[in-house]
Amino acid sequence: MYTAISVLIVIICILLILIVLVQNSKGGGLASSFAASNQIMGVRKTTDFLEKATWTLAGAMLLLCVIAALAIPRGEIGGKSAIQEQVQKAPSNQVIPPFTTQPQGDQTPTGNETTPAENTQE
Repeated sequence: MYTAISVLIVIICILLILIVLVQNSKGGGLASSFAASNQIMGVRKTTDFLEKATWTLAGAMLLLCVIAALAIPRGEIGGKSAIQEQVQKAPSNQVIPPFTTQPQGDQTPTGNETTPAENTQE
């Protein structure tokens, strides 16, 4: 069912692209290409038809997208995400070293030490 809905969405997208490309922003559009005096639809009716077709296809695509989101097959592929699998495979007894604010050992400055910037100036 999901595949059928996806195919319908693709077909509607192609039709919507074609209808939008046929429209003219100045109001000419499809009717401007027919120069014959015996037109079935005039400029106004063509514009109305294209506008109604655009809104109808957009609404149908919105509805089909919502239905497709509800029809997505769940739990058939693997069941777990890659992140969940990594969390379960991680060792559980990891030791994190504590951060200390006190200097360890005998690392107090003696006053005779110079910084790297002072060494380059000499």
